[in-house]
Amino acid sequence: MEGTVFASALEGMKHVKSSEGEMMTKPFLDVCKQILPIIDKFGAAMTLVKSDVGGNISRLEAKYSTNPTKFSYLYSLVQIEVETQTAKSSSSCTNGLLWLTRAMDFLVELFRNLLQHPDWSMSQACTDSYSKTLKKWHGWLASSAFTPTIPMQLKIYPSIGKNFVAMKLAPDRKKFMEVVGGTGDINDDIEKFCSSFSPYLQENHKFLARFGLDDMKSS
Repeated sequence: MEGTVFASALEGMKHVKSSEGEMMTKPFLDVCKQILPIIDKFGAAMTLVKSDVGGNISRLEAKYSTNPTKFSYLYSLVQIEVETQTAKSSSSCTNGLLWLTRAMDFLVELFRNLLQHPDWSMSQACTDSYSKTLKKWHGWLASSAFTPTIPMQLKIYPSIGKNFVAMKLAPDRKKFMEVVGGTGDINDDIEKFCSSFSPYLQENHKFLARFGLDDMKSS
């Protein structure tokens, strides 16, 4: 591997915004797709997490592909649903973007924890990240599953409300960092990724909040 597993995502982020500063649909989704191989490095523990994230990317890509010109800007996918009053549907692109953004919030916070707390186990990093990002959007059942008494279990109930994601037996922290490091400076790339990608996620939240669509919870 040339560089770290973050290299492709870092390169892709250079193209997320148009020259006018608008969030572009395909480049944003492409960056999210570049995170999937990183999720793979967690092994079987994150298989269903990857499936849920990938599912939301596919939902948005499918809508985009119906008219790439019309939907070239990411938020156009939401605006049309706001106009047709379908944005709050569990199968909407709005719902897909919301939960994709939240999942990315969790992953960014997890990467930050791995960088800023070298003494933490993977369990501690996951627990703290969940508490800061996804926990408030989940029901009691999902939240109660993520407790210190079950340190390696993370349940994420996705937006469609049909499946849950269980994370068990997360990889050893040291081995994980060695695998994702490749031939590059993993700490430097994690810092670059988190600092560069977080503003895009916050912009998504801000846009969704304008229409009262940033506070939907899982069923």
